[in-house]
Amino acid sequence: METIRFSNVTFSYPLAEAPALREVDFSAQPSEFIVVCGKSGCGKTTLLRHMKKNLVPYGRFEGSVTYDGEDIQKLDDRRSASEIGFVQQDPDNQIVTDKVWHEMAFGLESLGVDPQTIRRRVAEMASFFDIQTWFRKDVSQLSGGQKQMLNLASIMVMQPKLLILDEPTSQLDPIAAGDFFRTIHRINRELGITVIISEHRLEDVFAMADKVCVMDQGRILVCDAPERIGAFLTGETEADRHPMFYGLPSVTKIFHGAGARGKAPLTVREGRLWLEETVQAAKERAAGPAAEEKTESAAADQEEKAAPAVIRAKDLWFRYDKKSQDVLRDLQLEVRKGEWMAVLGGNGVGKSTMLKVICGMIKPQRGSLTEEGRIVMLPQNPKALFTEIEVEDELLEVLHGSSLSDEEKVRRVTEMMKLLGIDHLSHSHPYDLSGGEEQRLALGKVLLLDPDILLLDEPTKGLDPFFKVTLAGILRKLCQQGQTILMVSHDIEFCAEYVDRCAMFFDGGITSVGEAKEFFRGNHFYTTTANRIARDHFPDAITWEEVAACVRPLI
Repeated sequence: METIRFSNVTFSYPLAEAPALREVDFSAQPSEFIVVCGKSGCGKTTLLRHMKKNLVPYGRFEGSVTYDGEDIQKLDDRRSASEIGFVQQDPDNQIVTDKVWHEMAFGLESLGVDPQTIRRRVAEMASFFDIQTWFRKDVSQLSGGQKQMLNLASIMVMQPKLLILDEPTSQLDPIAAGDFFRTIHRINRELGITVIISEHRLEDVFAMADKVCVMDQGRILVCDAPERIGAFLTGETEADRHPMFYGLPSVTKIFHGAGARGKAPLTVREGRLWLEETVQAAKERAAGPAAEEKTESAAADQEEKAAPAVIRAKDLWFRYDKKSQDVLRDLQLEVRKGEWMAVLGGNGVGKSTMLKVICGMIKPQRGSLTEEGRIVMLPQNPKALFTEIEVEDELLEVLHGSSLSDEEKVRRVTEMMKLLGIDHLSHSHPYDLSGGEEQRLALGKVLLLDPDILLLDEPTKGLDPFFKVTLAGILRKLCQQGQTILMVSHDIEFCAEYVDRCAMFFDGGITSVGEAKEFFRGNHFYTTTANRIARDHFPDAITWEEVAACVRPLI
C-alpha cells in the first residue's frame, strides 16, 4: 500500500485568483526517496502541507489525500504526530525549547512516552546524528546547520514512517547543506523511511532520489527517475527548454546542453567519467586541439574595473559583548563604485555581522569605516521588513514619506511587482507567500528606496532557478547605472556566473579576494560543480554553459 496518495486534488486559498494545486495525482511507495521541485509559487509547499494533518492550509479542497490508506483529515492525532514528520524551511520556526536535549525529548514528552524510553531514544538519536558534543548547549548558540540537524533529530526520535522536508537547506552553506542531504539519504537507505523533500538546490539531492517530481502552476508536470528528467525538460531545441531545466544539477545541464544522448550522469564522479570517455573518443578522431582552443575563448577573464571605492573598511574589530569572542577580526574590505561583489563563507563566521556594521546597525569597537552614498540593506529574514497586510500595501509603505504623487507611487509599485513577478499576488498577505515570493517582495521594498549602495544578505535564498536569471539581470542593470552591490551568499553557482568579484570570509575577516572566475578556479569545495567535473580537461571553464560549449564539438 502507498505511504501517501493524492487523488485528483485541487486546492485554492481564500480569495486567490487561481488554484494552488490543480488535479494532482501523486503517490509515494514505502521507503521511496522523492524530490519535488519547481518555480517559486508553483505549489510545492502547499502539496507538502497536505500530507500533515495539522498543517493542512485553509481553503477550498477537492479530491482526497490518504496516508497508509486512511484519509489524512481522519487520521488519529497521535498517529499523525508520531508517524509523519515535517521539517520546515526556517529552522528557528520549529524549535520550541531552550536546550538541545530538551528539544529532542519534547515530542516524546508531548506523546506521553515514559521517561526511560525517552532517555533511550534520545541517546540513540544523539549518537546517530553526532550531537553528543553539543547535547547540553542552548539552542541559541547553534549554527543554522546545527539547528536544522536538531529539528531533524527531534522528529526522528519519534520514529516516523514518513519524513517530509520543505526546502530544509535554504539557509545553509554548501558544506552544511551537503552534510544534511547525506544524513537524509542515510535515514532513507538504512531505516527505510519514506522521504519527500522539496528543494531548489538540486546538485546534491538529485542523484539520491528514486523519483523527481517537477511542478508547474499547481500541476505535477512530470514524475520520473532522475536520469530521464533532464531529457524531458531539455526539449528538442533550446527554445523548447522548460524553465526548470536551469535548476537541474550542473552535470545534467552539461550533458544535455552539449547535445549528448543516452543515460545522463547524475554525480560529479559519473560526470568526470563521461567527460573522460568523451574527450578520449574525440582525441581518437583527432578533434582534441579544436576543443582546447575553444576552451580558452569560452572562459576569457573580465577586465578589471578601475573605479573609486565607495566602501572602505580597515582594521575593523567587533564582538557582541565583552565576554564573547571577536566576530570581526582585523577586517579589511574595499568595494568599488558600480561593482557587484559577493562574500562567501560558512555559517556563523561573521558575514551578516559585517553587513550590519557597514549599514550602521551596529558599531565596531575598533577600526575605520567610510562609505559614500545612501546604503540600504536586505536582511536574511525577509519577514523582518513586513508591516502591512497586503503585498501592494507593503510596497506602497516604502514610498509613504516621499514627495511623489499618489499616481506616481502606484505606478512605481505596479512596475516593481511586475518586474519581480509578484503582480498576481498584489492582494495576498505577505505571510501567505512562499519563501521565494517573500524574498522577492522584500527585495522590491529595498529597490524602491533607490540606494547608492545595496547590501544583500542571501538574496537568492528560496528563489527558483528561473527567477535567479531575472534577479541577475536586475542587479546587473543597477550596477550599469552606477549603483554598488555587496552581497553575502552561499549560492556558489550564482556568484560564479554573475558577480564581478568574490571574497572568502573566514575567522572574522576576508582571507582572499579575486575576480569571480579566478576566485573559483583554485578552490576544491568553494567552487562550481561544473569546474569540479571539467577542471582536468578545461580548467578555465567555470559555469555549466562554458563546459557545455567546450564539450559540444566533441560529441
